[in-house]
Amino acid sequence: MAAAVSRVRQADSIWWLVIVAAGFTVAQLALVAPKLGLSWDETVYISQVSGHAPASYFDPARARGIPLLVAPLTLLTSSVLALRIYLSVASGLGLFLALLTWRRYRPAWQLAVAGVLFGGLWTTLYYGPQAMPDLWVALSSLAAAGFFLRAARADSPPADGTSAGRSWGALAGLTVCGAIAALVRPGDALYLAAVLGIAVLAVRPWRRFDLLAAVVIGFAAGAAEWIIEAYVSFGGPLNRLHEAGAEQGGFGFHPAFWDELRAVNGPTLCRPCTVGFRYPVLSLWWVALPVLVVLGVIAARRAGRLGSSALAAACAFGLAFQYLFLINYAAPRFLLPAYALAVIPVAEAVGWLVTSVRRELRPPVITLVGVVILVQLLIQAAVLQHQVDEKVSFLGDYTRIAADLRTLGVRPPCLIKGDQDIPIAFYAGCTSAPGVTASGTAVGGSTAEPVAVLVAPGQRPPAYASHWTQHQLPGIQSQLLEMSVYLPPGRG
Repeated sequence: MAAAVSRVRQADSIWWLVIVAAGFTVAQLALVAPKLGLSWDETVYISQVSGHAPASYFDPARARGIPLLVAPLTLLTSSVLALRIYLSVASGLGLFLALLTWRRYRPAWQLAVAGVLFGGLWTTLYYGPQAMPDLWVALSSLAAAGFFLRAARADSPPADGTSAGRSWGALAGLTVCGAIAALVRPGDALYLAAVLGIAVLAVRPWRRFDLLAAVVIGFAAGAAEWIIEAYVSFGGPLNRLHEAGAEQGGFGFHPAFWDELRAVNGPTLCRPCTVGFRYPVLSLWWVALPVLVVLGVIAARRAGRLGSSALAAACAFGLAFQYLFLINYAAPRFLLPAYALAVIPVAEAVGWLVTSVRRELRPPVITLVGVVILVQLLIQAAVLQHQVDEKVSFLGDYTRIAADLRTLGVRPPCLIKGDQDIPIAFYAGCTSAPGVTASGTAVGGSTAEPVAVLVAPGQRPPAYASHWTQHQLPGIQSQLLEMSVYLPPGRG
């Protein structure tokens, strides 16, 4: 026991990373996993590989990485809690491995600070146990940048004096991580690949063909499935991009910086982003983040680590660029990949602050820094609790609506159309994709297949359902999900 404690106390002990990753997983299991139902986006991803319900429409902006991630569990069970536990453990392991790729260029304690700052964000904890792509782009991007540095500097000793060894393993790691990012979200991976490619061309010691090839091959391998599916289902990649852009309101110059700032403490989707600033004092860290990144790059230059910090900062900016300047709405999760890279120079700034003062002043400075980080973690935990509580009732209504529909005779095989049809169809075990005939049956379905149309207050049902019977859904608790259901004559 004493030996284990002694190893942890060492500044460069790998146990710092183990503890941070384990804490990240435990926090998810305690604060999020037992409470949260499945969101709309999650039902789309999970339905592709689930035996519980037919596959939902897979719109052109999505990619198949998340269905592949959850398939080992969803093919076995429909338990939401089991899925949350699986993803909590997987994301904790992913954080550990991503930080580990940087260990050769940073002391472990500094990487642990970076892990705490990133893993302690409410957004990171909130999406860690969810079947959503953003955190996995973040972790694969962080790891890709670490492997890039290992490969680029493989022939010279890194800053900590350890042996770098051959670059083939690092090149393979870079290729795999780039492929994972592209498989999960090709759009983000393209920005990552662009920054890494520019770094190869711009930095003389990094101008190596094998390094550029690893970046390009990784992105191409991960994006291949998306491109093939574009030809099969969307009329080609350009048409798929056009359709995806149309769904997002079009791509162009849309300064969304202020939208992201307004949404930093929620809501989880700000579209259109007309909300006021929620708890502006709690958002000061977001405004200070670019300043801390710049200070970290300056500190890294003094420590002889300019290349690694500058690369992390450049990747962070590249991954954030489209969400800050090219779309007209905001979601806190969009910036998770940028945060994952930005915490590297931020941790460098923290390290400089602690080590640059005289030795006798270090204990009070370390205490002050620790208190600031602790306050940040407590603030993020409070925002997380608010977001989880806000969503528990909302997502729980999906389960209650599905139960109401079963009471009205809508059971699988069945078709649900109308308001919130995709998540409710998943919860009810129905499909939401086919059309409806005038007689109230699914296109291509049997006459015995129940069809239900969900209509929000103040809205009219579609023409084919105008003569159907309207029913109220008594299980709804959230005002945002108030709706009624229309069933064909003789049903319900």
